[in-house]
Order: sequence, then structure tokens, then C-alpha cells
Amino acid sequence: MDGFMLVLTLVTALGCGVIAGVFFAFSAFVMRGLADLPPAQGIAAMQSINRAAIAPAFMTALFGTGAACIAVAVAALLTLEEPAAAYQLAGSALYLVGTIALTIAYHVPRNEALDDVTPDGGDAASHWTRYVEDWTAGNHLRGAAALAAAAALTIALQVG
Repeated sequence: MDGFMLVLTLVTALGCGVIAGVFFAFSAFVMRGLADLPPAQGIAAMQSINRAAIAPAFMTALFGTGAACIAVAVAALLTLEEPAAAYQLAGSALYLVGTIALTIAYHVPRNEALDDVTPDGGDAASHWTRYVEDWTAGNHLRGAAALAAAAALTIALQVG
């Protein structure tokens, strides 16, 4: 693995690890803490968190890592004979499918639906209960995918 690919793979692995950490925090205690609040407060807090997440720092970490995964995957496809290529492809695919695609296809629609809920509305409590359960289960998956991607890319650094 040449100098550029070494640095690109390292930065991509670190990005995957950062995002895995963010999602781990949500799964481990943020969602539990929000679920312990009265539904109206939990909904209002999550609505605020979802709006705050659409900020340059988090979007760059989430989607910049996705772009780096694409670059790593393309380079790996061009050097399939290299020992690191399989790990680079696996790590990139895990992140792109298990983290980015899951975020876009599963979490964003749920966040948008929650944004339409009036926190003290009649069906807010039942919506919130379903949201917390479903969103957190999906978040476990995308966190695990990001962590597995970080691991695969780290192995690529070792074998490369």
C-alpha cells in the first residue's frame, strides 16, 4: 500500500470509528435518557437533536467518511491483487450499506416523521414509544456496521 492509500485508508478507518462512537453513544445512553423523559419532553428533545445534527461537523464526518469509503473501494478494485484490497472493499461496503444507506433509507424518514409530531398531541406518546424502539434498533445496526468497517479498514492497514 503506497503512502497515499495508507493515509486514505487510515483516515477512512478513523472516520468510521468516530461515527461508530456517535451511534454507540445514542444506543448506549442518549436514547435511553430521552425515553425516560415524559413523551412530550423526549419528542421535543429529539426533534432538537435531529435539527442540530444537520450541521457541518457531523455531516462532514458522516458523509465525508462515505466519500472516503468510495475512494478506498475504487482504489481497491484497481488493485485486487493486493492483500489489503479485500479488507478495504469489505470495510467500505459495510460503511456505505450499513451506515450511509441505512441512515438515508431508515433513520431520515423516521426523523422527518417525528418532526411532524406535536409533542403534546393526542397520539404523540404512542408515536414516541414506537420511534424510540424502532430507531434505536436500527441505530444498533448502523453503529455495528460502522465499527465493523473501522475494523476491516484497520486490518487492511496491517496486511497492506
